[in-house]
Amino acid sequence: MPDEMTFRRVAAAVACALALWASPAAAADKPVNIVALGDSLTAGYGLANRDAFPTKLQSALAAKGIVVTISNAGVSGDTMSGGLARLGWSVPPETNAVILELGANDALRGLDPAVTRRALDAILGALAKRNIPVLLCGMLAPRNLGADYARAFDPIFPELARTYGSVFYPFFLEGVAADAKLNQQDGLHPTAAGVDVIVAKILPKVEELIARVRAKQGT
Repeated sequence: MPDEMTFRRVAAAVACALALWASPAAAADKPVNIVALGDSLTAGYGLANRDAFPTKLQSALAAKGIVVTISNAGVSGDTMSGGLARLGWSVPPETNAVILELGANDALRGLDPAVTRRALDAILGALAKRNIPVLLCGMLAPRNLGADYARAFDPIFPELARTYGSVFYPFFLEGVAADAKLNQQDGLHPTAAGVDVIVAKILPKVEELIARVRAKQGT
């Protein structure tokens, strides 16, 4: 039979191991559940699933030792109002953060920027109430719609990002838009190589988003 001193030492070792298991370092190994809420640019229109933005982004983070699970909640053709309408079921309760990429179809269809603004305001407000950090991806209006439309549309994203304190990436298609080598034949949707460029450029902002999640979790 072990003596009392030995028993106490074993008990202390077990307690220490349990404390380490429950420590912030261990908690930091838990995957961060991110929802990529967007349109065809998120869904991966014309691409294999492995080449879609959420999949490639998750792989890029894994290569840096950052454990995340990114759900692809992209719907081709969706507008900002469409994203608002499906927000409840697209962003389930276990979501830790959202990458919001919507607005391209609003601009392509020439929708009233005031409608886009109201819908984005409602989305960010709803996520704020749920205490879910957001990375807002900005979008720019096609210049063939005229200067007045661009002046009304382009500021929507940075202004609301400031209002809600969102992590902000100014233009989702930075480095890819209008580059024929990085776009499919329609000139609108990135190729797999184009997605690689998007992922590389947005990665620091995604890491900032994850840092916010970890800080909120106290890890």
